[in-house]
Amino acid sequence: MFDFLTSGQYDVLGAFWVTVQLTLYSAVGSLVWGTMLAGMRVSPVPIMRSFGTAYVNVVRNTPLTLLIIGCSLGLNQTLKITLGGEDFKEIGFRLAVLGLIAYTGTFVCEALRSGINTVPVGQAEAARALGLNFFQVLTLIVLPQAFRAVIAPLTNVLIALTKNTTVAATIGVAEAALLMKEMLENEADALFAVFAVFAFGFVVLTLPTGLLLGWVAKRVAVKR
Repeated sequence: MFDFLTSGQYDVLGAFWVTVQLTLYSAVGSLVWGTMLAGMRVSPVPIMRSFGTAYVNVVRNTPLTLLIIGCSLGLNQTLKITLGGEDFKEIGFRLAVLGLIAYTGTFVCEALRSGINTVPVGQAEAARALGLNFFQVLTLIVLPQAFRAVIAPLTNVLIALTKNTTVAATIGVAEAALLMKEMLENEADALFAVFAVFAFGFVVLTLPTGLLLGWVAKRVAVKR
């Protein structure tokens, strides 16, 4: 039933390695971009606050597939932006990461904003009374506590991101979903086995992440 795994025709581990790379790069970028968006959402500057609100509401409600294809068609094929990639495979990978960051950053932002709302207002007022400006209050007082409060929601965002990497197959990125599609076409007599292999692969990727970060969330939770 699982003969296709030993035939040497399919690089299953290589496909999942691309999925892992997509997840890691996109997770780091989403964390940075989402934190910046959260800062804009609570900023005292109206223009920044309006931009953050509009961006989150528009991008979060746009299908991820549309964003990924838009990055490929709009940035690469129309504007000839390659993001430093030298061939189709590398360019597609980087565009997929960019699309995932643009999309996932909105969910990171909202998770962080909920964490910011858990920080007592008195702490920010005390910091301002000491002469700290908004950026110092946000980075030194508010965000460290906010991150500790939202590790569990951010874990859910990371798990969702891992599964969302399958959308990168729409622009030809050779990750797990694209290989699964190929195998389903070629191994019609082993459909259940193919599904089982890839389902197990994604469980291996997401379950330990959830368990580990769940443990971390309990360890670093803010005691109030």
